[in-house]
Amino acid sequence: MSAMWKPSQTGTTTPNLTPEPPRPTPASPVMETPSRTPVASASTSDQATIGKGLFIKGEITGSESLFIDGKVDGAINLPGNRVTVGRNGQVAANVTAREVVILGKIRGNVSASDRVDIRAEGSLAGDVAAARISIEDGAYFKGGIDIRKPEAAKPASANSAAAPEAAKTAQAKAVQA
Repeated sequence: MSAMWKPSQTGTTTPNLTPEPPRPTPASPVMETPSRTPVASASTSDQATIGKGLFIKGEITGSESLFIDGKVDGAINLPGNRVTVGRNGQVAANVTAREVVILGKIRGNVSASDRVDIRAEGSLAGDVAAARISIEDGAYFKGGIDIRKPEAAKPASANSAAAPEAAKTAQAKAVQA
């Protein structure tokens, strides 16, 4: 934590965070607001939220990132975006996205073009196909793993035929332990 804090103190991050709340000042925020407003609006408007009081049954598709804290039963197809399952989130669906972060529970297969991140309190029961996967200590995972590298998939496909089986075997032993 101290390593992350020191760059903030030496860089311009801390001074920029202080002027951000007093944006109504006419002189300096006019210059800072155009560069900051699109970032803030993009992160806010590019992520939809399913609250913990909501239950959705059916297929979810779109072009925004999605935060799920409620229940979803169906299919989630957001190939260029991030899907985050919050601590209260319960998903019974196959998920296709660029990035999937799991803090809650997913029951279904997950396919990510970039990465899958199962946090310590997260649970995934299903197969994973992704370029990268991260499973924190304390997380629950039951299923197979298929690591896909977009550029190296064709040349390495013959050599990696035994690797997915070894990964599945190692993962199955880890789940049983």
